[in-house]
Amino acid sequence: MTDVIKRNARAILLDGDELILIKRTKPGREPYWVSVGGGVEEDDTTIEAALHREVFEELGGKLERAELVHLITDELEGGIGIQHIFAARLESMDLAARTGTEFAKPERGGYEVVRVLFTAEAVRGLNLMPPELAEFIATNTDAIISVLDTSIREA
Repeated sequence: MTDVIKRNARAILLDGDELILIKRTKPGREPYWVSVGGGVEEDDTTIEAALHREVFEELGGKLERAELVHLITDELEGGIGIQHIFAARLESMDLAARTGTEFAKPERGGYEVVRVLFTAEAVRGLNLMPPELAEFIATNTDAIISVLDTSIREA
């Protein structure tokens, strides 16, 4: 079995009918968009706990609901990385409460929180990274909404 050397928790984060993303700008590179989230740390009790921490760090946000919907496996030197992709609804956001260390490092470029209409066309019109995530979202917009709108009691 190949060693898992890195785990990320990322959110397909919806607020109403909008997708919350981070627009990344770096000198010498075209802008690109990423989902909210990041690395799972040793202190995180679960992968979902890591997602909640990352949402707070990057947005000063809290989630109403999160459901694991997809995995992306990346081949890395020394093993594999797994990106755990959650569909999630935003409960609240206060950008003034963000705590992520990356915001204090101008050499890392810009991190602009943006809202995009949650449609396949809008997602396909972005340079959303990684491309596998962009394709998954664009192909499954209705299914993602359905997962988040289905009550646990209905299961």
